[in-house]
Amino acid sequence: MNVLDILQERGFIEQKTHDQELRELFATEKVTCYIGFDPTASSLHIGSLIPIMSLAHMQRSGHQPIALVGGGTGLVGDPSGKTEMRKVLTLDIISENVAALKKQLSHFIDFSDDKALLLNNADWLVSLNYIHFLRDVGRHFSVNRMIKMESCKMRLDSEEGLSFLEFNYMILQAYDFLELFSTRNCKIQMGGSDQWGNIVAGIELIHKMNHKQAYGITFPLITTSSGEKMGKTAGGAVWLDPERTSPYEYYQYWINVDDRDIQRFLALYTFLPMQEIRDTKNLKDAEMNMAKSILAFEATALVHGHDAAVKAFRSAASVFGARVIPKHILESSTIPREDEGVDDRVVPSTVMEQGELAQGVPAFKLFHRIGLAASGGAARRLIEQGGAYVNNTRVAAFDQVISNRDLESGEILLRSGKKKFHKLVVKAEA
Repeated sequence: MNVLDILQERGFIEQKTHDQELRELFATEKVTCYIGFDPTASSLHIGSLIPIMSLAHMQRSGHQPIALVGGGTGLVGDPSGKTEMRKVLTLDIISENVAALKKQLSHFIDFSDDKALLLNNADWLVSLNYIHFLRDVGRHFSVNRMIKMESCKMRLDSEEGLSFLEFNYMILQAYDFLELFSTRNCKIQMGGSDQWGNIVAGIELIHKMNHKQAYGITFPLITTSSGEKMGKTAGGAVWLDPERTSPYEYYQYWINVDDRDIQRFLALYTFLPMQEIRDTKNLKDAEMNMAKSILAFEATALVHGHDAAVKAFRSAASVFGARVIPKHILESSTIPREDEGVDDRVVPSTVMEQGELAQGVPAFKLFHRIGLAASGGAARRLIEQGGAYVNNTRVAAFDQVISNRDLESGEILLRSGKKKFHKLVVKAEA
C-alpha cells in the first residue's frame, strides 16, 4: 500500500503539492523526507505526535525520514501561529534541548544504520556568510509576497509587530529544504498546516536554484470533539518526558478523551490495523471504554515503553477497578487481556507520619498540600462545589478532619473531581 494512502486513510494529510507525481514518487523509489522540530524546550508534547507518527509511517513503508532539529532556526524563532516574538535562547540551551529531543524521537524512529537521520540545521546555518547568503539566496524572495503570507500577516497586525529577525525565518527554512535536497536527496518536506507557506517557499527555491522538483505535505491541526487543542489540560501541556508528565498521568490523559474521538485517535496515535479500528465504530458502553483503554495503553507504550504502559494500566485498575479486555476488540493490541491483578505503585501518593494523621488534618489543607488543589482557597472552593472525595465519599465541609479513622488497608484515597486521584500512605512506626 502506498504510504500516501496510509497517511490519507489515517487522517494525517490536509494539503499536498503535486498529488499524482507524489504518488508515483513513493511507488517507484525509496524517498527521503523531513520534518523540522523546534528545540525551544527539552521535551516534545502531544502536539508533536502527528509529525512524529508520520515520520514513523514513512520508515515503516520503506522510506528514509529525517528529523531536523532547528538548532540554527531556533536562534531566530518561527513567527508562524504566534502573536508575539518567541524568547531567544542561547546556543548552550538549544544544544541541551537537541540532545533530549533525539532521545524522545528514538522511541518512534530507528536511527541505526542510516535508516533515519537526525540532523541539526545549526551545522549549516550558523556558519553562513551573510553577504553571500543575501546575494545567492535572498534575491529569490519577494518581500511583497512574503508579507502576504499568513505567518507574517498575523504578526504584522499584532501590537508587537514582526521583527526583522523573525522575517528571515521563512528564508532560512527554505534554505534548509534546499540544503537537504542538495546533500541528502531529500525531496519532501512535511509539517503542520501553519507551515504551508514556508514549505512552498522551499519548493520554489529548489526549483529556482537547482531546476528540480520537490514536494510538500501538511497535517491538519488536531482538535478534540469539544474543540480543544490536542494535549492541553487544565494543568498545562501533556509532555512526552516522564519527568514532566508521568506515564500514569499520560495514560490518564488518553483514558479521558471523548468517546467521539476514539476511532480517529486510534488511527492517528497508534499503529493498530485500520480494519480493526473501523470495527470499533459499533462498540457501545463498556466495550467502548475497553477500546479507550487500548488507545491509552498503545499511546503510552509508544512513548514510555510496554512495561510502563502495563504499570499504568494496572494502576488505573487499582483505582477504577480491573476490567478484562476481550480478544475481539482491537486484537492486535498487546494490552494484557487477562485479569492478572493490579499495580498501584505509580498512582501519585504521599507518605504521612502516623502521629500527624492521628491528630487529623483539615480537608482543605490536605488537598492543597498533596497537590489536588493549587491553593488553600482553591481547595475550599473544590470542597464547597462538591468535587472533593475521601475514599469515594464526598467531603462535606472544607474543614472536615481527615484522620487515621479514614484509613482503609493502611491508605486513604483522595479524589478531585472525576479524574485526579492521590493516595495517602501512612508511614509505619519504627
